Amino acid sequence: MPKPRPDPFDPKELPNLAHRVIKEAKFPMLASIDGDQARLRPVSPVRVDGFTIYVANLRVYHKTAQIAANPKVELCYLAPSHDQVRITGIAQPLGDSEQPLIDDIWQENPLLRQYLGSSSNPELIIYRIIPDEVRFMREWALEYSTVFLSDNQGTSR
Repeated sequence: MPKPRPDPFDPKELPNLAHRVIKEAKFPMLASIDGDQARLRPVSPVRVDGFTIYVANLRVYHKTAQIAANPKVELCYLAPSHDQVRITGIAQPLGDSEQPLIDDIWQENPLLRQYLGSSSNPELIIYRIIPDEVRFMREWALEYSTVFLSDNQGTSR
């Protein structure tokens, strides 16, 4: 049986390929650290701005304490085609000064409104995951390609 070969791509297309995976996958897995143990769970981003991802959370969830202790996280998106995008970065809670952004996200997300009643609900935390590194892998490639970050992708490098 011949070895599988990934579809070739132009490296200039990496940002577009990575954005396509993010759009198709919708529900990435978020990894955080709990003491000396990695923890992984699916999340539903409430906003995607380039490679900056926003994730809603409740204060009572375990990841709240984990991220407070160590804000280094990783998101892994897996598309139906099995292409992957991994976003390694820092999870930063939006603060009171960012209430207009919180309100915008709130208006875009009916589930938040249904379950939490108000964008100022003290149980709500919205994390901005600021990417340090974005990597893309085509199914069967067995090797990641780095997506270089620039201002037009929502971040700078």
